[in-house]
Amino acid sequence: MQGNKGRDTEPERQLRSILFQSGLRYRVNTRPLEELRRTADVVFPGAKIAVFVDGCYWHGCPDHYRPARDNQQFWHTKIDGNKARDAETDQLLAEGGWQSIRVWEHEEPQTAALRVIATIRATRRRTADPQ
Repeated sequence: MQGNKGRDTEPERQLRSILFQSGLRYRVNTRPLEELRRTADVVFPGAKIAVFVDGCYWHGCPDHYRPARDNQQFWHTKIDGNKARDAETDQLLAEGGWQSIRVWEHEEPQTAALRVIATIRATRRRTADPQ
């Protein structure tokens, strides 16, 4: 398990590259809320958007997660805890006025980037024209 990277994974780097090429600037592996002891993979502080690139195994992807064969109870508890923490993080960020975007590692980076860009643009339009 030591070989598993916690940050700067290939899906994260691909997504960040596309976002940067699109002219967006962001922070990497930063706490969206200072009091929240969790970091997002990509953070847009001005738009209050936090992007998380979730690994299929570690976050229990409904399409790709396959339970471990050894030590099943431990891994079941671990993955369920990760999913609960993800939901709690999204809720706490929403309560703090932030939007969370969850991207699965298997998603096409261009498609995921377009979703992030669309959310940022919609947020900017709302804040520029708050009718």
